[in-house]
Amino acid sequence: MIDEFLPKLEEIVERSRGKIRADVAHEKITAMGYAGSERTTRRAVADLKVTTATILFCLWLAWSRFRVIVPLGDKTWPSVAAAIDMALRAAGGVPTCLLTGNEKTVTIEHVAGIPVRNPGAIAFGRHYGLTIATCVPYDPASKGGPESTVKVAKAGLVPAQANLRPAYGSFAELEAACAVFCEQVNARPHRVTRRAPAEMLAEERARLHPVPAVPFTAALGVTRTVDAMSLVTFEAGQYSVQHQLAGQVVWVHRHGEQVVITCAGPAGVAPGPAPGNHAGQPAGRRRALPAVAAWRAEPGAEGPHQSGGAVPGDR
Repeated sequence: MIDEFLPKLEEIVERSRGKIRADVAHEKITAMGYAGSERTTRRAVADLKVTTATILFCLWLAWSRFRVIVPLGDKTWPSVAAAIDMALRAAGGVPTCLLTGNEKTVTIEHVAGIPVRNPGAIAFGRHYGLTIATCVPYDPASKGGPESTVKVAKAGLVPAQANLRPAYGSFAELEAACAVFCEQVNARPHRVTRRAPAEMLAEERARLHPVPAVPFTAALGVTRTVDAMSLVTFEAGQYSVQHQLAGQVVWVHRHGEQVVITCAGPAGVAPGPAPGNHAGQPAGRRRALPAVAAWRAEPGAEGPHQSGGAVPGDR
């Protein structure tokens, strides 16, 4: 029923730059004759916001010049923490220091010129064994490398007339494009070192810390309790998980156009067949996280797949 109003919803979301509330958008299309529920509108607006407000997270290793680019739907701390975890695993190690900009997700405020860190960022650094530092404003020496990486990523991945790249049809297409782009830039010789970053990374890994087997919990999203019907409620939608998880706490987050549910429960809750798809909609794409059980589902589907892998005890 909402399909005929999607073009208007997309226009409203674009005009607000992805900031309009779903209830306001519902009022506008209701005045145009839409007779559906507000819940349907909320899901449609959420999907459009994911498509509209896409952010590129870039990780750059200073010695090897190795780059990792991860697309994000927002700048919230769980999304940023998940991107850092994915980037560190792609690099195959953890450096001693992580230099970043003065984003609110990392630095809450400045007192007498001294940055006050987000407590979540401090706990994140403690979990991975690295120090999170912020760049000095207007200092090319500390910001040149990361800003150059962002510039290269935008030039190669953001659709524009200069690169003749068409618009992405889905978040998965953008993820695939980022993976291909990283392979290209890491395989060609860098103009300063005259060597390929992927080749130098093999030497740099010997000096990096190992990546923890289990991701930081904030990188897994928000916590939700599985109800007696083995359902998890997230953003006005319900998703089914294994019945053994009833009453337990799981982590849920949105990744592009999909919802990922992660469990770090008792070892008895082992991965098994995918839960039944009660909604009759396509099941989600599988995704494996290290040492945890994870489900991934399309928004609106109530039967996400479960991945393989061992399940650790609660932390």
